[in-house]
Order: sequence, then structure tokens, then C-alpha cells
Amino acid sequence: MTLKRLILIFILTPIAVLLAVSALFNSWQEPQFQSRLELYQTNIALQAQAWQSEDSNDNNIQAIREAILGEQPLESATKQYQEARASVEANLDKVNNKLAQLRSQPEITLTPPKPLPDVPPTTKTSQGGQQQQLQQSLKQLQKLLAELNLRLGILQAQQGQTDTAFKTWSELQQRSDINPEFGETAAVLSGLWSNPPRLLPNPQELIQKNLEGWFRSTALIQLYQLQQRQDALSAVKAAQQESAAQAVIKLAVIGTIPTLAALIGLIVLILLFAQRLLKGKASLLAQNADLPWSTPWDGETILQVFVVGFFFMGQIFVPLVISVLPIPRPVADVRLQAFSVLVSYLLVASGALLVLYFSLKRFFPLPEFWFRFRFQDNWFLWGLGGYCTALPIVVVVSLINQQLWQGQGGSNPLLQLALESQNGVALGIFFFTAAIAAPFFEEILFRGFLLPSLTRYLPVWGSIFVSSLLFAIAHLSLSEILPLTALGIVLGVVYTRSRNLLAPMLLHSLWNSGTLLSLFTLGSN
Repeated sequence: MTLKRLILIFILTPIAVLLAVSALFNSWQEPQFQSRLELYQTNIALQAQAWQSEDSNDNNIQAIREAILGEQPLESATKQYQEARASVEANLDKVNNKLAQLRSQPEITLTPPKPLPDVPPTTKTSQGGQQQQLQQSLKQLQKLLAELNLRLGILQAQQGQTDTAFKTWSELQQRSDINPEFGETAAVLSGLWSNPPRLLPNPQELIQKNLEGWFRSTALIQLYQLQQRQDALSAVKAAQQESAAQAVIKLAVIGTIPTLAALIGLIVLILLFAQRLLKGKASLLAQNADLPWSTPWDGETILQVFVVGFFFMGQIFVPLVISVLPIPRPVADVRLQAFSVLVSYLLVASGALLVLYFSLKRFFPLPEFWFRFRFQDNWFLWGLGGYCTALPIVVVVSLINQQLWQGQGGSNPLLQLALESQNGVALGIFFFTAAIAAPFFEEILFRGFLLPSLTRYLPVWGSIFVSSLLFAIAHLSLSEILPLTALGIVLGVVYTRSRNLLAPMLLHSLWNSGTLLSLFTLGSN
């Protein structure tokens, strides 16, 4: 056995596996992004439920309204906010425990590579740096908890549960570890919904500063009615109706397009399986189903590409390059954040593709069907049809997944950045990174190289499953493994049947584009 093989198999590969397992284990206690996303959707739904059409007695309009918002939007929103508050309180306990244990259990954390665009990686975090990060997380969680309690109290008050609302606001006023303005705002809200009501100093300023959307307009309406300011009351009600109409449109767009695509996908799935039963091996699903690739290299080459090209490019080389760039840290400007994500991703992708090229160079010319791009083909139908069929499959798997993880398991940080970044340049960079660069690189690596290489040792269906599982694990978030494995299987089926990398690239691009467009729409609220 050569020295190169010894180093690759017995040193580099175990290090990569150990750090990947460690990252997955660490994500176990991190909150899912889905929880944050649900609050954004809830806030838009609250704005939309305030919408009143000119013909309030029109049954069709009422039916549409109920279809979009549900029968009890306030009750649903209250439940969401109660769950979010419980999750934040649990995370606060975890951060406090970590701070208490930091001195007795010092550690060095590494940021493992991720195949999807991520926040700029760091190499090492000292004990002091960890403590600073935990303190920052603690302050953010405390602020979020205060905001949740302010809003939850308004929801409770609007449903006539004033005693419960007063209790929620009272707990907030008694906290000494938050900005005093939150306690003052809670006192103002308690006064507005008291019987008889009380006016405290600077109510309008505090409401406008510490509340947003439906919560702000609801509190201002309560204030202006008490102050008998008819002009201000009319203005805020008009603004509320305008925002409500926009929110209805957003919810309709976010809900209608994916629902229609999923319905089409469900019909396509039924037709494909029916064709498979009727035509057997002559059906589309059976096309190339058992035809492996001719693979001239062995497992050592596969390890070399993924361990050296993928892992060490993302874990060692790129973090070192990013660390020497003249970028202020932490990165505050959202455009600089987006550019940093793009540069990091392109460096990882370029490095991995270079390692892939030099690893396979001695096998040129490659056998038929390797890394095949054919524009004169039906790749567009395969990609579009694959996207539609992936939607119902991944949705069902995601529903099961949510029950398993109960809001924990971590998520890709890029999703949060995309949701909260309302800068046009930043959004354009995020879109290019996730909808163009990511599908190109990941499909070449996972479908173009890994899946066909595995057919040397496994049947085609086994190669699809293993490559999909590794694709999901590479995201290093436990909560994403099941949904991304399901998505990877659809990508693998599309590629093995079409034998054209353009098809899974289109599917992948449509998937990331749909996700980002939904986030941009929600974040623009």
C-alpha cells in the first residue's frame, strides 16, 4: 500500500468523518429555521386577516379569505407564538448552561464544510471568543423573548383574554436582563387594555419603536381610539388595509404556486407508476434504470475527490483564505455578507472541481455518458417534471421530519440571511449563489461523479440512495437529512433516466429558486 493511500484512508478520511459527525451532533441542539419561518408566515397571516373587502357579504370572497387564512387566524397565531416562546426559553437555558460550563470544559470548534452556500467559515474559536459569542446569543434570545411576549399579549388581549395578557406583560416588566424599553412598552400596552384604560408617557413612540406590522397597527388603533384622534385613527386604519391587501396577495402567491406544482407532480407520479405497471421496462421510470456507468477508477479516487477536494477545501483552505481577506468581522453590511458567501462558495467549488479534474485526468477520454451535457434533448421536461414530483414527496417527508425533531436539528444559515436581507444587491448575489452556482457545482459532484462511480459497487437504485444520503449529510444539519435525502433521490432518478446533467441542474435550480423567492416574499413584509 502506497504512502498516499495510507494517508488518505487512515488519516484524512477518519478526520473528515469525525468532524462531520461532530457537526451533525452539534446541530442536534440548534433550533430549526422552520420555526423562525413560521413566525414570518404567521405575521403576514395576521396582517391579511385584517383585510376587509368592499363587499363584506360576498360569500366567494369570504371563502377565499378562509382558504388562505383558515377559520381562526388569531387562535392559530397565538399557538405559534406560544410555541416560539417555549422554544426560545429552552434555548436560553441551554446558552446559560453552556456559559456556566465553558471554563470547566474549554474546547476548540471547527466549522465543517457545507455543500450549500454558508456564512463565511472560521478556523478556530478561543475560549474568550466562545464566551463572547454565547453572550451575544444570550442577548439576542433575551430580546427575541421580550418581542414575543409583547406580541403574544396583544394577541391574547384581542381575543378578550385580558387577564392572561396582563400576566404576559407583567412578567416582561419584571425582567431586569432586557432593554428597559420593552418593559415600558409592556406597561403602555397594559394601560391601553385596562378597564378603565390608562395613558402612560410616550405611548406612540414606544409602540412604533418596539412593535411591527399588525401588532403595531392594532396597538396604535387602541391608542388613537382612547385619545380620540380621528385623523390619526383613519390614517392607521387605511395603512392597515393597504398592508392587509398586500399580505393577502403574498400569501396567495406563496401558497398557490407550490400547491399547483405539487398537484401537477402528484398527477405525474400517478401516471408514471401506472405506466410502469402497464408497460414494464418500456416505461419512462424503467428507462436506463438498471444500466450502470463504466467506471475505470476505484473507491480511492472517490475518497480523494470528496476528502481532499470537498472536505479540506471547505475546512482548511477556504477558511485560511477568508481569514486573510481585509473584511471587517463580524460582517455587518448585508451586501458584504452576501459577497463573502459567494466568494467562499466559489472557492470551495473551484477547489473541489480542480481536484476532481486532476483525479480523473489520467482516465481521459472517459467512457460514454460521463458528465454529459446535451442541449438537444428532453432535459427540460425531465427537470421541470422532476421539480413538480419532488414537491409532494419532500412535503410529506418534511411533515414527518418535523414531528421527529420538534423544532430542533439546525438549518442552513443562508436561509436566515435570505429571509432578513431586504437589499436588492444582496438578494441578487444570494440568488446567483443558490440558484446558479450551487446547482452547477453540487450536481457535477454528487450526481455527475459520485452516483455513477458508486454503480461500480452497487446497483443503480443503491447508488441513487447512497449518493442522496451523502448529499443530505453533507449539509451537516440533522433536521435536513430526511427531506434532502428525498430530494436527492428524485434528483438521482432524473439523472439516471435522462443521462443528462442539465436535467438535475434545472430541478435543483428550480428548487432553490422557489425556496429563495418564498423567503424574499416573506421577508419583504
